[in-house]
Amino acid sequence: MLDNETDSGGLAQEAADLLAEATALEGRLHLPGVRDDYRARLEHVVLVGNMEESREVALLQWVLLRAQAARAEDARYGAGQLSRGSQRAPTLEDCEDGWQRVEQIACNAEDAALEAARFAQLLNTAKARAIARRAEVAGKAARKIVIERNRAYTFHADPGFSFGEGWYLAAAALFAGVPIQIRPGAARELQAKRFLFDAGLEGSLRPYRSRPASPKHLTHIIAGAFHADAPGAQCTLRTAFLGDESPSASLRSWIDGNVGGNPEQKVLLWVRTGDHDALRNTCFDELRQLSELVLNAGLTPIFFGDAVPLELVPTSGVDLTLCWKEPLFQGPDMRRAQLQLFEELRYRHGLVGQIGVTTAGMDGPALMGLPTLYLTQERNVRLGKWVGAVPGYQEVVRERGYFEIIRTALHQWQQ
Repeated sequence: MLDNETDSGGLAQEAADLLAEATALEGRLHLPGVRDDYRARLEHVVLVGNMEESREVALLQWVLLRAQAARAEDARYGAGQLSRGSQRAPTLEDCEDGWQRVEQIACNAEDAALEAARFAQLLNTAKARAIARRAEVAGKAARKIVIERNRAYTFHADPGFSFGEGWYLAAAALFAGVPIQIRPGAARELQAKRFLFDAGLEGSLRPYRSRPASPKHLTHIIAGAFHADAPGAQCTLRTAFLGDESPSASLRSWIDGNVGGNPEQKVLLWVRTGDHDALRNTCFDELRQLSELVLNAGLTPIFFGDAVPLELVPTSGVDLTLCWKEPLFQGPDMRRAQLQLFEELRYRHGLVGQIGVTTAGMDGPALMGLPTLYLTQERNVRLGKWVGAVPGYQEVVRERGYFEIIRTALHQWQQ
């Protein structure tokens, strides 16, 4: 309760009662709507308290001291909660907007702490100074949230994460200079660093910190670069990702041994069977139908990605599933070796395009120019940004007649 060092008057008692009502809510702030009610009551306390009358000044100062301290602590909590949501926002614009509001809340916490300090100085008691110190700590903590915002995106180097996401993080760094972090000790930390160094992105690396920026932003950044200058964007990626050196003799020999000298044009059919977002996995009945479409168009299917039942691979097809696990694609230059594999297939073995579910493994070849059809149950907010921006990138929603769309694309790829 308040220290009643002076007789209470009308406004002082009203403010004190309002503060008591707000304080009574503190044990239930986690419940829906309670925190908003709490904040409104604190604002009302300050409003009433500022309507000073000389006979009530001392008691009003106590009320306002406690109200401002409570506002500072509540603002610190609000800044923390909003910062977490802002980091996970689906677009870069939403993220920046959220952090601007975090900045405003931090300013509110600091202002409230200053007001608490002012009233503590007027009251000049040990208890008043202790309350003001709590407000000061809350203001500093809110400001720390803003200062310590992690703007870096994580380049995942653990086998359990999507391999392909690294390609569009590197692309976003090349286009927009986004900072990158890698968790120390990750299974493929050295390979990830090798790829980034080879791409000229050593200067983008930052020390690893918690709460990185959301990778959801990256596809939007890439789409913006391609909308502005698609040929230039593609050239930038090809130069960085492939470098000047020709593919190794061992890679070419491996391709010749596994793909052979079949001169027919070919199409990659991607296979996904992961635990994450299992609804996005390849349907093998659909894969069989896709294989038939490719064959009927006079093309040869190349199965790539996760394992596929052998009976689904036609005698004229090529099975490269799980090839990414072979030593050739697991060494220090594993990422560049995979991209060079797609390039070699394209320019020496008749590869004309790729089809698959929304798996990030397709993104590297797509960004460098391989015509792509990605299959999805509904419009994809993130990857849909690339449609009309990245040349040859097409979204195919599984709606009535979608096989006709694929059949048309296959014939266009042959021209």
